[in-house]
Amino acid sequence: MIIFRYIGKLSTGLLFLFLISVTGCTKNFDALNTPPDKLIANKADAGLLGQALAQSQYEGMFGYAFTWQVAQNLYSDLYAQYFATVVNYFDSDQFLEVKDWSKPVWNRFYGIAAPQMFFVEKTARDNNMEIEYAIAKIWKVALYHRITDYWGPIIYSQFGNEQTSVAYDAQNVIYTDFFKLLDEAATTLSQATSSINAFSKSDLLYKGDVDQWRKFANSLRLRLAIRIAYVDPAKAKQEAEKAFAGGVITDNADNANVATTAVSRHPMATVIEWDEFRMSATMESVLKGYNDPRLPVFFREAVSGGGYKGARNGMRQSDRDLDVNLYSAPGLQWFDIAKGGSNPPMRVLSASEVYFLRAEGALRGWNMGGTPMELYNDGIRASLSERTEVTSPEIEAYVSGSNTPVALSDAWNTPAMSDIPVAYLSGGGFEKQLEQIITQKWIALYPDGWEAWAERRRTSYPKGYPIFESLNPDVSENQLMRRLTFTSGETDNNLEAVEAARGLLGGPDNNATKLWWDARN
Repeated sequence: MIIFRYIGKLSTGLLFLFLISVTGCTKNFDALNTPPDKLIANKADAGLLGQALAQSQYEGMFGYAFTWQVAQNLYSDLYAQYFATVVNYFDSDQFLEVKDWSKPVWNRFYGIAAPQMFFVEKTARDNNMEIEYAIAKIWKVALYHRITDYWGPIIYSQFGNEQTSVAYDAQNVIYTDFFKLLDEAATTLSQATSSINAFSKSDLLYKGDVDQWRKFANSLRLRLAIRIAYVDPAKAKQEAEKAFAGGVITDNADNANVATTAVSRHPMATVIEWDEFRMSATMESVLKGYNDPRLPVFFREAVSGGGYKGARNGMRQSDRDLDVNLYSAPGLQWFDIAKGGSNPPMRVLSASEVYFLRAEGALRGWNMGGTPMELYNDGIRASLSERTEVTSPEIEAYVSGSNTPVALSDAWNTPAMSDIPVAYLSGGGFEKQLEQIITQKWIALYPDGWEAWAERRRTSYPKGYPIFESLNPDVSENQLMRRLTFTSGETDNNLEAVEAARGLLGGPDNNATKLWWDARN
């Protein structure tokens, strides 16, 4: 649990600067549950509020390199099978949750991103800043859905209550509130003029552009609607159709990305330098098999031997003490600028994902403004247009391609990951078509393992490969990690609430217990 100690009577400006700069010392806090708005003057400054929003955006995506590594690179990136670890001192690829990693992930979120988000939301509301308040609600949903999709029950509605014990909410309750917040935000933004720019353009996603935030809100609603398709299909259909009717992202110009700078860099640029992970065998089988033009964008050729080579997930420690140069590193754009990188923004939600969400909705019989095949093809086109410089004829050739994933010439005689082609199988039946949609969505999401792992849990696609060895007695080699367990910091300092939260899980507090929305049989 987190408690932010009141630190005395600082001036509003000095205190706000303190709040903005806490990133370097948050690891020393035991808890943080007294909201920052208690420490500021009543009158808000849009520029300072924008700085708080910006920090919640960057920190909410875990922009700090160490936390990004333990939050995403060593968990969801591996469970999505984008990457595999190739050094022998990380065991998360063998399904072992490392408590010393999970704890700082939780603490960093609740120590920086969540309080800054609380500050923005509360201050905008109290000062009748309606547009800023609406945007704050949308970003709150974007932040918290990532956290609940890792743990299930989390601290949500009671955050900032200034108590020493802070209750968790069940995931279904949290999702219900997500849709409520998006409804409220949509109502406000639908009445706003397009000329308004909120937060003095400090906003790292859209520089306060109301029209783009409106599209993002509807697209986020669509993502969450699809997420609950197996647990509550009627609600999923209702929310998905509402999202489409409200207007979603259809063009890459409206993609939601957290901007990076020379100071707030993409965290992968630092983590790559540690030389501990490489392309997965799953990515190799799929991208090579499809002759995918995104392959040289997403990865570099192996230094030793050339070509694009992926490693299998879950290798035993003795097998992971490898020459990392035998395998492909991420693409050049994610490297440090001094080494030719471009410091790309951190991906949040893109047009290609929205098309694939709509394709799945249409496959389920919902009104998504097109057929499953049309929307699937548009999703591929949007991704190729965004991520590569290929021409329209090349894009259309890929869309209609009959190539399938390939077997690998590796030490393990790894077979093809699947037999599905790129070209949409009109007569393939629901499952084959769903596999195609999710597999192409998985490619388009790269390197957002956070979202890709959620989709693998929800749909079982892409199929991926069994890991070689599991160190987790609750999760076998042929299964998937389903969630992270409650952190040791919480069990040490907020045990009563954690015990109550365990009763909300529907199973034991382990990595095999499915989340509420993870309801496919």
